[in-house]
Amino acid sequence: MQNIYFHKYQGTGNDFIVIDNRSQTIRLNEQQIAFLCHRRFGIGADGLILIQSKPHYDFEMVYFNANGQEGSMCGNGGRCAVKFAQSLGIFEKRTTFWAIDGEHEAFIQQDSIHLLMQNVTEIERNSIFYFLNTGSPHYVQWVTNLQQFDVLTHGKSIRYNERFGEKGTNVNFIEQVGENQLFVRTYERGVENETYSCGTGVTAAALIAHIERNMQSPIQVQTLGGELAVSFEKHGNSFTQIYLIGKAEKVFEGQIVL
Repeated sequence: MQNIYFHKYQGTGNDFIVIDNRSQTIRLNEQQIAFLCHRRFGIGADGLILIQSKPHYDFEMVYFNANGQEGSMCGNGGRCAVKFAQSLGIFEKRTTFWAIDGEHEAFIQQDSIHLLMQNVTEIERNSIFYFLNTGSPHYVQWVTNLQQFDVLTHGKSIRYNERFGEKGTNVNFIEQVGENQLFVRTYERGVENETYSCGTGVTAAALIAHIERNMQSPIQVQTLGGELAVSFEKHGNSFTQIYLIGKAEKVFEGQIVL
């Protein structure tokens, strides 16, 4: 049996169980993580994050999807991990940490977490969608009347189609709602449902909005769970200095026995 002390954080409605595992004493298997993330039988979350020690970095973020499997980079999870690490006294204003897709930097300014994402150099353009990797793979498609759009049905069909194979992809539907503002809804693999927000998806959507609609940095993004912003620099076909910007908040903390 393990007595696990956890914290619950959310970033624009994308919620996570966050655990301080710098002591390396917590051992969780796939079934246990899925149980903890279950919204009926467990704590309930879109994913679980372990904060661990790593040489030459302030910390390491190890992220698991709600299905219990280790996931690719999670932008909102990264922002929550940064906020939690600050609360542990790991850093004050700025941090450098390690995630599954490599090194990340972040800083906190006026309660907003500015998370530096990986550079994006390859973007696939198709007749009705774009495909790119912002730490996680993302399909991006423009739609109209997104508020009424059936994201679950369409997202699920695309996530599992032949183009993306067994690994699948996250699926984003986007709509321009202002001169420099997007509305984004995302079907997330691993959660296998629409989430209130997806940080890497919002990042992907903003880059496509710049390419397709010439929207300028920073781009404001509305999600079901709240507002984010994405800033970036573009040099030729490459996007650099990509920052995902928004709040992350602690919801509660507690203990659970496994």
